[in-house]
Amino acid sequence: MTYTADPRVDAYIDALPDWQQAICREVRELVHAADPEVEETIKRTRQPYFVLQGNICAFLAAKDHVNIFLYDGAIVPDPEGIITAGHDNKTGRTVAFRRGEPINKRALGAMFKQIIANNRAGGWRKLKGA
Repeated sequence: MTYTADPRVDAYIDALPDWQQAICREVRELVHAADPEVEETIKRTRQPYFVLQGNICAFLAAKDHVNIFLYDGAIVPDPEGIITAGHDNKTGRTVAFRRGEPINKRALGAMFKQIIANNRAGGWRKLKGA
């Protein structure tokens, strides 16, 4: 996969323990694979964000897991039940990955593609009427 990596995102990932680096790199590849126009940036001083006509997701490494925040307004289907937190959140939900847990690439990739499609259609706020 060819994309323009933001060196600040590289620095964020490189500073993490090996197992968290692996999760972040795998999810990074997955979000870029969802659409070649996805861009990466840093928001909130140090947090990696992936954007395309709006936020798609953000990374936040914690002590025993990595959170992937999905900016979907809770309207993207989750048929495989990968959402781990924020089920009732009006702006976004979270998928948390712990050491050794497999990433459901099919389900997460489908969610990224739907979030991008929603962004291109005006964003979840417009689609949801919020």
